[in-house]
Amino acid sequence: MEISIEPSQQQRQEGMKGFDDDGRVSRTGTVWTASAHIITAVIGSGVLSLAWAIAQLGWIAGPIVMIIFSFVIFYTSSLLADCYRTGDAITGKRNYTYSAAVHSYLGGMKVKLCGLIQYLNLFGVAVGYTIASSISMMAIRRSNCFHEKGHRSPCHISSNPYMIIFGVTQIVFSQIPDFDQIWWLSIVAAVMSFTYSSIGLALGIAQVVANGGFKGSLTGISIGSVTQTQKVWRSLQAFGDIAFAYSYSIILIEIQDTLKAPPPSEAKVMKKATVLSVAVTTFFYMVCGCMGYAAFGDSAPGNLLTGFGFYNPFWLLDIANAAIVIHLVGAYQVFCQPLFAFIEKWANRTWPDSKFISKEIRIRLSSTKSYKLNLFRLVWRSAFVVVTTVISMLLPFFNDVVGLLGALGFWPLTVYFPVEMYIVQKKVPKWSLRWVCLKMLSFACLVISVAAAVGSIAGVVSDLKVYKPFKSGS
Repeated sequence: MEISIEPSQQQRQEGMKGFDDDGRVSRTGTVWTASAHIITAVIGSGVLSLAWAIAQLGWIAGPIVMIIFSFVIFYTSSLLADCYRTGDAITGKRNYTYSAAVHSYLGGMKVKLCGLIQYLNLFGVAVGYTIASSISMMAIRRSNCFHEKGHRSPCHISSNPYMIIFGVTQIVFSQIPDFDQIWWLSIVAAVMSFTYSSIGLALGIAQVVANGGFKGSLTGISIGSVTQTQKVWRSLQAFGDIAFAYSYSIILIEIQDTLKAPPPSEAKVMKKATVLSVAVTTFFYMVCGCMGYAAFGDSAPGNLLTGFGFYNPFWLLDIANAAIVIHLVGAYQVFCQPLFAFIEKWANRTWPDSKFISKEIRIRLSSTKSYKLNLFRLVWRSAFVVVTTVISMLLPFFNDVVGLLGALGFWPLTVYFPVEMYIVQKKVPKWSLRWVCLKMLSFACLVISVAAAVGSIAGVVSDLKVYKPFKSGS
């Protein structure tokens, strides 16, 4: 008689206190830390471009498009959350990254394609956030300049020194080894995002009251203020801005991998965090975007707090822009840590005997705490930050970069791969009603992504005609 001595899942977890079922140190994430990561990733600088986006679309299409995007993001994120484990939702094999989930369910060239798009998008987000942070730092200087010299003063300031300051800061924070160790940074960043969003909302309401009513029109900026061609390009770019404002699917699996082991399953916890986060962000997006449009109408600035629709109170603008910078420090890390981890794991597999890659130098910080310095991590992450900073200096076009990033990442990472993995996971029959609906959703989002990308590229081309690299001034 053979007796199986293979321990059960529960026995493995109880027998290895401090470790999860996969042998890794116990994860400690909760619905609140996951929500903080999502809110940090979602309520980014994109919220400040929403008044401009609604100005292109008008009072009817603007809010409708925003609500549609929120439902699509919530639905596809729920599909993606179910893909964290292959097989059983509690005992199945974990997929630590988005690419690993695609490998488990789809395989083949789709894995390489997914990885390429995901990591290029993360790289692009790093560039976009560097640009946004420098614009906010410049806005603090400019608001003080306007306060001292008057609103008609040109107050020209170069963005380059501020991008360098942000880059140096990111070199320091990039040395935090793992994604699950930046939860405190995400919470601080989430608080900051609510701070500047609330200030933007309050200033918008005050401006509406001062105007004596709402500005804007049902169809957005009118032909005449812009040409018919510009109206089309700007409307398409607005779609990209809104898509970027909701974009966090590229790091959803990585956030889910920080959650405590079941029960309940990580998928259930992640879905709760998604509901909470999408509901909160949609509320903020609607009120901030709509109030910004109501305050300025067709002349709504591309960035509500730095486009100088507002001049006073200058000290409140300074607080709001400082909060944006602090938030973007955290958001940069939330997006880049998965990319850092991917490169470092690949390097360890490729050169397992290299001391430069694997050796860690322990630096004592206090009697109880120490920091493990890895030379490869120091060099590679610092080089990454330097490259993103230099590219940001070459392309400091906030709205166009935001729209392009949203367009390029939205369909493949937010819609296509989650839908395809769900079809495989649930064995959805081909040509069934559910299969047809999922494919139609994917195709509709593809059309939107392509259109938004075209509009944003047109904007970048237009900006490049009058721009001289490294000599920008605002």
